Amino acid sequence: MSEDRTHLTAERRSEFGKGAARRIRRASKIPAVMYGHGSEPVHITLPGHETMLALKNVNALLTITLDGEEQLALAKDVQRDPIKPVIEHVDLVIVKKGEKVTVDVPVHVEGEAGPETVVTVDSQTLQLEVEATNIPESLVVSVEGLEAGTQIVAGQVELPAGAALLVDEDTLVVNITQQISEEALEAELAEAEAEAGIEKDETDEEAAEGDEAAAEGESEAPAEESDSE
Repeated sequence: MSEDRTHLTAERRSEFGKGAARRIRRASKIPAVMYGHGSEPVHITLPGHETMLALKNVNALLTITLDGEEQLALAKDVQRDPIKPVIEHVDLVIVKKGEKVTVDVPVHVEGEAGPETVVTVDSQTLQLEVEATNIPESLVVSVEGLEAGTQIVAGQVELPAGAALLVDEDTLVVNITQQISEEALEAELAEAEAEAGIEKDETDEEAAEGDEAAAEGESEAPAEESDSE
Protein backbone atom coordinates (compact mmCIF):
# COMPACT_ATOMS: atom_id res chain seq x y z
CA MET A 1 0.00 0.00 0.00
CA SER A 2 1.03 3.62 -0.50
CA GLU A 3 1.58 4.23 3.23
CA ASP A 4 5.22 3.27 2.53
CA ARG A 5 5.84 6.42 0.59
CA THR A 6 9.09 7.82 -0.76
CA HIS A 7 10.51 11.14 0.40
CA LEU A 8 12.03 13.35 -2.30
CA THR A 9 13.63 16.77 -1.82
CA ALA A 10 12.74 19.15 -4.62
CA GLU A 11 14.17 22.49 -5.75
CA ARG A 12 12.27 25.34 -7.36
CA ARG A 13 13.26 26.19 -10.91
CA SER A 14 12.92 29.41 -12.84
CA GLU A 15 14.34 28.31 -16.20
CA PHE A 16 12.01 26.69 -18.72
CA GLY A 17 12.12 25.33 -22.25
CA LYS A 18 13.96 22.45 -23.91
CA GLY A 19 17.42 23.88 -23.28
CA ALA A 20 16.78 24.29 -19.57
CA ALA A 21 15.30 20.78 -19.36
CA ARG A 22 18.41 19.31 -21.03
CA ARG A 23 20.68 21.11 -18.56
CA ILE A 24 18.62 19.75 -15.65
CA ARG A 25 18.85 16.18 -16.97
CA ARG A 26 22.61 16.53 -17.58
CA ALA A 27 22.89 17.37 -13.88
CA SER A 28 21.20 14.00 -13.08
CA LYS A 29 17.94 15.68 -12.10
CA ILE A 30 14.42 15.56 -13.50
CA PRO A 31 12.22 18.55 -14.38
CA ALA A 32 8.72 18.35 -12.91
CA VAL A 33 5.61 20.37 -12.22
CA MET A 34 3.37 20.06 -9.15
CA TYR A 35 -0.23 21.27 -9.11
CA GLY A 36 -3.67 20.65 -7.63
CA HIS A 37 -6.17 21.84 -5.01
CA GLY A 38 -6.53 25.18 -6.75
CA SER A 39 -2.89 26.15 -6.31
CA GLU A 40 -0.73 27.61 -9.05
CA PRO A 41 1.55 25.07 -10.76
CA VAL A 42 4.98 24.91 -9.14
CA HIS A 43 7.92 24.08 -11.39
CA ILE A 44 10.55 22.00 -9.62
CA THR A 45 13.48 19.67 -10.12
CA LEU A 46 13.70 16.22 -8.53
CA PRO A 47 16.73 14.03 -7.78
CA GLY A 48 17.15 11.73 -10.77
CA HIS A 49 18.15 8.38 -9.28
CA GLU A 50 15.78 8.49 -6.29
CA THR A 51 12.85 9.57 -8.47
CA MET A 52 13.44 6.80 -11.00
CA LEU A 53 13.47 4.22 -8.21
CA ALA A 54 10.27 5.65 -6.69
CA LEU A 55 8.40 5.67 -10.00
CA LYS A 56 9.10 2.00 -10.69
CA ASN A 57 6.01 1.42 -8.54
CA VAL A 58 2.68 2.26 -10.16
CA ASN A 59 0.64 4.93 -8.32
CA ALA A 60 3.53 5.61 -5.94
CA LEU A 61 2.61 8.14 -3.24
CA LEU A 62 5.44 10.64 -2.81
CA THR A 63 6.28 13.07 -0.02
CA ILE A 64 7.83 16.10 -1.71
CA THR A 65 9.85 18.41 0.49
CA LEU A 66 10.04 21.91 -1.01
CA ASP A 67 11.38 24.95 0.84
CA GLY A 68 11.27 22.98 4.08
CA GLU A 69 7.56 22.04 3.72
CA GLU A 70 6.20 18.58 2.93
CA GLN A 71 3.50 17.88 0.38
CA LEU A 72 1.87 14.57 -0.64
CA ALA A 73 1.73 13.99 -4.39
CA LEU A 74 0.96 11.31 -6.96
CA ALA A 75 2.67 11.02 -10.34
CA LYS A 76 -0.06 11.92 -12.85
CA ASP A 77 2.08 11.66 -15.97
CA VAL A 78 5.62 10.35 -16.44
CA GLN A 79 7.33 11.12 -19.74
CA ARG A 80 10.13 8.64 -20.50
CA ASP A 81 12.76 8.62 -23.22
CA PRO A 82 11.66 6.07 -25.87
CA ILE A 83 15.17 4.58 -26.09
CA LYS A 84 17.25 5.42 -23.03
CA PRO A 85 16.22 4.57 -19.44
CA VAL A 86 15.67 8.23 -18.65
CA ILE A 87 12.66 10.12 -17.26
CA GLU A 88 12.25 13.38 -19.17
CA HIS A 89 9.48 15.05 -17.15
CA VAL A 90 6.99 14.33 -14.37
CA ASP A 91 3.58 15.85 -13.64
CA LEU A 92 2.68 15.59 -9.94
CA VAL A 93 -0.81 16.12 -8.55
CA ILE A 94 -1.12 17.30 -4.96
CA VAL A 95 -3.23 15.11 -2.65
CA LYS A 96 -4.32 15.41 0.97
CA LYS A 97 -4.31 12.70 3.62
CA GLY A 98 -7.74 11.07 3.75
CA GLU A 99 -8.63 12.35 0.28
CA LYS A 100 -9.94 9.86 -2.27
CA VAL A 101 -8.34 9.65 -5.70
CA THR A 102 -9.05 7.81 -8.95
CA VAL A 103 -6.33 5.40 -10.04
CA ASP A 104 -5.83 2.48 -12.42
CA VAL A 105 -4.57 -0.50 -10.41
CA PRO A 106 -2.81 -3.42 -12.16
CA VAL A 107 -4.38 -6.90 -12.04
CA HIS A 108 -2.02 -9.64 -10.86
CA VAL A 109 -2.97 -13.26 -11.60
CA GLU A 110 -1.58 -15.99 -9.36
CA GLY A 111 -1.98 -19.76 -9.14
CA GLU A 112 -2.27 -22.45 -11.80
CA ALA A 113 -5.54 -23.17 -13.57
CA GLY A 114 -6.73 -26.70 -14.38
CA PRO A 115 -4.90 -28.93 -16.88
CA GLU A 116 -5.01 -28.07 -20.59
CA THR A 117 -6.39 -24.58 -20.03
CA VAL A 118 -5.39 -21.14 -21.25
CA VAL A 119 -5.63 -18.13 -18.91
CA THR A 120 -6.26 -14.79 -20.62
CA VAL A 121 -6.23 -11.49 -18.75
CA ASP A 122 -8.76 -9.30 -20.54
CA SER A 123 -8.43 -6.31 -18.18
CA GLN A 124 -4.84 -5.50 -17.25
CA THR A 125 -5.97 -2.78 -14.82
CA LEU A 126 -9.14 -1.81 -12.97
CA GLN A 127 -10.09 1.75 -12.14
CA LEU A 128 -10.76 2.37 -8.46
CA GLU A 129 -11.56 5.23 -6.13
CA VAL A 130 -9.40 4.82 -3.04
CA GLU A 131 -7.82 6.86 -0.27
CA ALA A 132 -4.61 8.48 -1.48
CA THR A 133 -2.68 6.90 1.39
CA ASN A 134 -4.16 3.44 0.82
CA ILE A 135 -3.59 2.68 -2.87
CA PRO A 136 -2.94 -1.03 -3.51
CA GLU A 137 0.07 -1.97 -5.63
CA SER A 138 -2.06 -4.56 -7.44
CA LEU A 139 -5.32 -6.50 -7.31
CA VAL A 140 -4.66 -10.21 -6.85
CA VAL A 141 -6.85 -12.69 -8.74
CA SER A 142 -6.35 -16.41 -8.05
CA VAL A 143 -6.98 -18.94 -10.83
CA GLU A 144 -5.77 -21.92 -8.83
CA GLY A 145 -7.47 -25.11 -10.07
CA LEU A 146 -10.13 -23.28 -12.10
CA GLU A 147 -11.52 -25.17 -15.09
CA ALA A 148 -12.06 -24.15 -18.70
CA GLY A 149 -15.15 -22.04 -19.11
CA THR A 150 -14.56 -20.07 -15.91
CA GLN A 151 -14.75 -16.29 -16.16
CA ILE A 152 -13.86 -13.79 -13.45
CA VAL A 153 -15.50 -10.38 -13.70
CA ALA A 154 -14.62 -7.10 -11.99
CA GLY A 155 -17.35 -7.47 -9.35
CA GLN A 156 -15.68 -10.69 -8.13
CA VAL A 157 -12.25 -9.14 -7.57
CA GLU A 158 -11.42 -8.52 -3.91
CA LEU A 159 -10.82 -4.81 -3.25
CA PRO A 160 -9.02 -3.17 -0.32
CA ALA A 161 -11.17 -1.75 2.47
CA GLY A 162 -12.76 1.57 1.52
CA ALA A 163 -12.10 1.18 -2.21
CA ALA A 164 -14.86 1.59 -4.79
CA LEU A 165 -14.93 -0.02 -8.23
CA LEU A 166 -15.38 2.55 -11.01
CA VAL A 167 -15.92 0.14 -13.90
CA ASP A 168 -18.94 -2.04 -14.66
CA GLU A 169 -19.06 -5.04 -12.34
CA ASP A 170 -19.60 -7.31 -15.38
CA THR A 171 -16.33 -6.22 -16.99
CA LEU A 172 -14.41 -9.37 -17.92
CA VAL A 173 -11.10 -9.56 -16.09
CA VAL A 174 -9.88 -13.15 -16.52
CA ASN A 175 -11.09 -15.73 -19.04
CA ILE A 176 -10.12 -19.41 -18.79
CA THR A 177 -10.56 -21.47 -21.96
CA GLN A 178 -9.76 -24.97 -23.15
CA GLN A 179 -6.35 -25.38 -24.71
CA ILE A 180 -6.77 -26.13 -28.40
CA SER A 181 -4.95 -29.13 -29.90
CA GLU A 182 -2.66 -28.82 -32.93
CA GLU A 183 -5.12 -30.84 -35.03
CA ALA A 184 -8.02 -28.61 -34.07
CA LEU A 185 -5.94 -25.51 -34.78
CA GLU A 186 -5.10 -26.77 -38.27
CA ALA A 187 -8.76 -27.57 -38.88
CA GLU A 188 -9.80 -24.06 -37.81
CA LEU A 189 -7.15 -22.56 -40.07
CA ALA A 190 -8.31 -24.63 -43.03
CA GLU A 191 -11.92 -23.62 -42.39
CA ALA A 192 -10.97 -19.94 -42.16
CA GLU A 193 -9.04 -20.17 -45.44
CA ALA A 194 -11.98 -21.87 -47.12
CA GLU A 195 -14.35 -19.13 -45.94
CA ALA A 196 -11.94 -16.51 -47.25
CA GLY A 197 -11.85 -18.24 -50.64
CA ILE A 198 -8.24 -19.35 -50.33
CA GLU A 199 -7.62 -22.66 -52.08
CA LYS A 200 -4.40 -24.61 -52.09
CA ASP A 201 -3.54 -26.22 -55.47
CA GLU A 202 -1.00 -28.47 -53.83
CA THR A 203 0.25 -29.28 -50.41
CA ASP A 204 3.55 -27.92 -49.14
CA GLU A 205 4.99 -31.45 -49.41
CA GLU A 206 3.89 -31.80 -53.04
CA ALA A 207 5.36 -28.39 -53.85
CA ALA A 208 8.67 -29.35 -52.27
CA GLU A 209 8.75 -32.62 -54.24
CA GLY A 210 8.07 -30.71 -57.44
CA ASP A 211 10.94 -28.32 -56.76
CA GLU A 212 13.30 -31.24 -56.12
CA ALA A 213 12.27 -32.96 -59.37
CA ALA A 214 12.82 -29.77 -61.34
CA ALA A 215 16.26 -29.34 -59.81
CA GLU A 216 17.22 -32.92 -60.70
CA GLY A 217 16.02 -32.46 -64.27
CA GLU A 218 18.18 -29.38 -64.71
CA SER A 219 21.27 -31.16 -63.37
CA GLU A 220 20.80 -34.13 -65.77
CA ALA A 221 20.24 -32.05 -68.90
CA PRO A 222 23.19 -32.18 -71.35
CA ALA A 223 25.35 -29.11 -71.52
CA GLU A 224 24.86 -26.98 -74.66
CA GLU A 225 27.69 -27.01 -77.14
CA SER A 226 29.63 -23.83 -77.39
CA ASP A 227 29.29 -21.86 -80.64
CA SER A 228 32.89 -20.77 -80.45
CA GLU A 229 35.82 -22.91 -81.56
